[in-house]
Amino acid sequence: MKAVVFDGEALKVVDRPVPRRGADEALIRVRLAGICNTDIEITRGYFGFRGVLGHEFVGEVVEAEDSDWVGRRVVGEINLACGECEYCRRGLERHCPNRTVLGILGKDGCFAEYVTLPLRNLHTVPEGVEDEEAVFTEPLAAALEILQQVHVDPDSPVLVVGDGKLAQLVVRALVLTGAQVHVVGRHPAKLRLAERVGATVGASEAVDSASYDL
Repeated sequence: MKAVVFDGEALKVVDRPVPRRGADEALIRVRLAGICNTDIEITRGYFGFRGVLGHEFVGEVVEAEDSDWVGRRVVGEINLACGECEYCRRGLERHCPNRTVLGILGKDGCFAEYVTLPLRNLHTVPEGVEDEEAVFTEPLAAALEILQQVHVDPDSPVLVVGDGKLAQLVVRALVLTGAQVHVVGRHPAKLRLAERVGATVGASEAVDSASYDL
């Protein structure tokens, strides 16, 4: 299979064997993969990762112990936890100190024709959701997690700094709460995207007194 590999110095398209799945894993044919800023940062030295990049994907299960999975379109959670440590027992698998992370830490990613993941990490893509939409599942989940970490009341003034992909998803998550969402960034075209979903561009347009709190 073809795969995009980072060797510590450069990205290369190479031929690699199709990965072999474990007993509790699925072999997935990648239909579409997204490029995250983390992928770019890895090529600049972040995390010291070497191997196949990529962690945002939608694919089709082509092989699994449970045949019910075969043929399904899926997306996947990127953290592969040990399942045995204190964090895992508390349901905090994403904080498992022994975990590997797809395309980031100790696990080849999805910039390849095939990838493997545990079945417990997979989620079926509903009919009617296009690949181009489903591929945003992982970053959208990260954006929605903010609402679990920070309490946002309706009409609360909230500032999003940045106008990139993740910021756009965060804006959309915050707008759904009814918050007053303000966005600052450097790219007019991207800022217009935020405006279309109900955000106000620029903090100065909203701040009318020294006591204004964000």
